[in-house]
Amino acid sequence: MADGKKILIVEDESFIADLYARQLTLAGFKPKIAGDGNSGLKDLESEDFDLLLLDIMLPGMNGLEMLKKWREKAPKNDMPVLLLTNLGQDAVIKEGFSLGAQGYLIKASYTPDQVVTEVKNALTGKQVGSPSPKR
Repeated sequence: MADGKKILIVEDESFIADLYARQLTLAGFKPKIAGDGNSGLKDLESEDFDLLLLDIMLPGMNGLEMLKKWREKAPKNDMPVLLLTNLGQDAVIKEGFSLGAQGYLIKASYTPDQVVTEVKNALTGKQVGSPSPKR
């Protein structure tokens, strides 16, 4: 299922990013890590990815700002986006969904293996992670 699909992980906590990358690699994916929103945006502009795993809280440009800028530059790109957060704030999550995110994962609630499962779900169009908050 993974078939070498490319996953961009935008996460400033290198320990977490490395854990996710290791598990995604073991599952047959090709992950790439960006440590901040500016780097992530540059990667999206220069390479094609099959899925974006995006932390909301990033230094400089946060994840939602990055997603908004990328959507403005590539409005027809329907690549799945999963938000990573330690926050369960409905307003922030709703904004992510309005920008086209498919789901959100509260980091403390998901093991790296479970994140891989959610990536697979997103790539096959299944329900992902936490459901969308009521709009």
